[in-house]
Amino acid sequence: MSKREDPIEIINPPNMLKVKVGGKLPSADQAMIERANRAVDNLKCEFADWLGEEVTKLEAQMVEVRKEGLGGANGEMLFTTAHDLRGLGSTYEFPIITRMAGSLSKLIDTQEKRENAPLPLIEAHVGAIRAAVVQNVRTEQDPIGKALAEELEKQVVSLVGDAA
Repeated sequence: MSKREDPIEIINPPNMLKVKVGGKLPSADQAMIERANRAVDNLKCEFADWLGEEVTKLEAQMVEVRKEGLGGANGEMLFTTAHDLRGLGSTYEFPIITRMAGSLSKLIDTQEKRENAPLPLIEAHVGAIRAAVVQNVRTEQDPIGKALAEELEKQVVSLVGDAA
């Protein structure tokens, strides 16, 4: 059996991304960055109100869940708000809420999990999130907030495991 020796041809496709983007990006306008930072600083006074509104929405959904259960739209809406709070907590300078809402999200992120989730544990998450806002517990530097978040996570892991 003989080996066939074909010449090797290397094809370098054109870099269309570079053509579309237009080469190097210009350096950032420092004045524009400073204006944006000032605008965010001016909005920080609104963060607590916005976070409070989201927590109030979570609590209202919890009321519906108590009445009608976690099935269907009620459970899905509770999960969606918890998931939103998971992202908003750190944005609004409450990373402890991000942690607690993440734990709640993990507990109820699928219909199957919602069917098996104990209502008292869900209520404990919602209550802990409200308490963090009311007591202005923002980070894990608060020993009670940290212990509460750890216990909630421990309970969730015991039910659903470690996978997110």
